[in-house]
Formats: sequence, C-alpha cells, structure tokens
Amino acid sequence: MDHESPLYEDLFGIPWLDFNLSTVLMTFVSSVIVFIICVLAARNLQMKPKGFQNFMEWIIEFVKGIINDTMDWKTGKVFLPLGLTLLTYIFVSNILGVITIGVWGHTLWWKSPTSDAAITLTLSTMVVVLTHYYGIKVKGFGEYAKDYVRPVPFLLPFKIIEEFTNTLTLGLRLFGNIFAGEILLGLITKMAFIAVPFTFVSIIPMMAWQGFSLFIGAIQAFIFTMLTMVYMSHKVSSDH
Repeated sequence: MDHESPLYEDLFGIPWLDFNLSTVLMTFVSSVIVFIICVLAARNLQMKPKGFQNFMEWIIEFVKGIINDTMDWKTGKVFLPLGLTLLTYIFVSNILGVITIGVWGHTLWWKSPTSDAAITLTLSTMVVVLTHYYGIKVKGFGEYAKDYVRPVPFLLPFKIIEEFTNTLTLGLRLFGNIFAGEILLGLITKMAFIAVPFTFVSIIPMMAWQGFSLFIGAIQAFIFTMLTMVYMSHKVSSDH
C-alpha cells in the first residue's frame, strides 16, 4: 500500500505554495465532526443532564481540572474554550486514521490529519503565539518582558531558545505518535491482502492495535492540552 499523499502544487501561480489535498480534506472532516458533536450536545439543554449532554459536561469538567492544575481558575477560566477545542479536535483527528484508512489509486486519502507534521506544528505554533499574546495582555508588555531576564539576565538566550524547542516538541510529539500508529496499521492491512490465510491472521493484531491506538490518541490529546495550559500559565501567572 502506497502512503503517498496528493499535492496541489504551484497554487495561485506560486511555485513553493502547495497543499496536501488529503490533509486538507481530513482537517475539514475533523472540524465538521467536532462541530456536529458540540451542536448535538448543546441541543435541548436540561438542568439534570443526561445522555450526550452529560458526556460533554464531563469533558468540560475534565478540561477545568487541567486548567486548575496549572494556574489559578480566576486567571485560567478564559482558556476553557481553548482547552475544550484542543482536546476534542485533536482526539477526533487522532482516531480518524485508526478507525479506518481510505486508499484510492494507490494514494492515501482517509487518514488522521495529525499524522501530518504540517498540521501538528501549525497547532503548536498557534498555541505558543497565543501564550505570548495573553502574556502581554494580562501582564502588560513591560512586566512580560522582564520575565525573560529573571532571575538573572544571562538566561535571556536560553529562554528564547526554549520558545522554539517548546514549539517543536509540542508539535512533533503528537505527529510522531500518530504517524507511527498509522504506518503500523497500514502494514498490518497490507499483510491482510497478501493471501487469505494472512487475512484471518491479521484480524487479531489489527483489532488490538486499533484499541491501543485509540488509547494513544486520547493520551496525546490530553498531553497537548495539558502542555498548552502549562505554557500559558508560565506567561500569565506571576508565580509558576
């Protein structure tokens, strides 16, 4: 099975501007799924939640717990929508390529968008940029800038380097775990099509790996959201 993805090259006449069409497709699919989930959970709200509303409120409380573990709630409550969006979107994106894979003409179309480093690094870059924005908004530029020379000024270069390493590690950690899972799932699927005996032999490892990948997808969504709140607390909290 060929895992090459289609590229739309030379878009708008710009030679270096190209898009991975399967990644664009799956990013859109993930967004639609998360939107539908949230709409269904918010319909017919009741004082005594039950069913899907109860599940969504549990997720909200879970994200609240993440924020409370990293910063004061009075400061961090504004980040609840961000945390909820990251957790749900990344989890849905992680499991799309685990549930099934779609190949058409030797090209992988249906996959997890988070198995593309461009998506995960974009997410991590947006998160780090947001931490700087809210750091300046909450503390003011002067006080925010002083954090880079505390407790001693010679730490400034190291703190600048840390911002880049945080961006890379946050994005590449998510990408590496999801990409590796899809590659192994693809190898097991390829083995199933070699011959009939291999089809039956590969069913058990495929189901086992899918279950494990669901767990990994949930853990990686949690880790990404948790680290986002940790980085945010470093920028907006006086004591961390």
